[in-house]
Amino acid sequence: MIFMAELIEKDLVHKIVGCAMSVSNELGHGLREKTYERALCIELGRQNLAFSQQSKYPVYYKGELIDEYTPDLLIDDRIIVEIKTVDVILDEHRGQLLNYLRIVKKEVGILLNFKHARLQWERLVLTKNK
Repeated sequence: MIFMAELIEKDLVHKIVGCAMSVSNELGHGLREKTYERALCIELGRQNLAFSQQSKYPVYYKGELIDEYTPDLLIDDRIIVEIKTVDVILDEHRGQLLNYLRIVKKEVGILLNFKHARLQWERLVLTKNK
């Protein structure tokens, strides 16, 4: 008998993507990333989901602060959301999100792409053994 492993943060990912779909249905496609980010914040609030927007996280090299990174959203202190309006989600976008997950020390991230008539999204997981 084969058992499927439960997806990490499955319910919260489902709620976030649902909020993004509501935004996409209301605003349509092709606007600026910041427009979708602001609308998504309103929708997350209406769904009683806690979030922080544009929080800064330090990057250290050998104990010295060298930079800071700013993911679009952190939902319920558990999931990073990056918003895009690009033709295609590329490996560089996935890499950006994976780096944010490492820096913020979270496991799950979501890429949302509002460029097209149908919302595109990807769920990425940074496992502890990678």
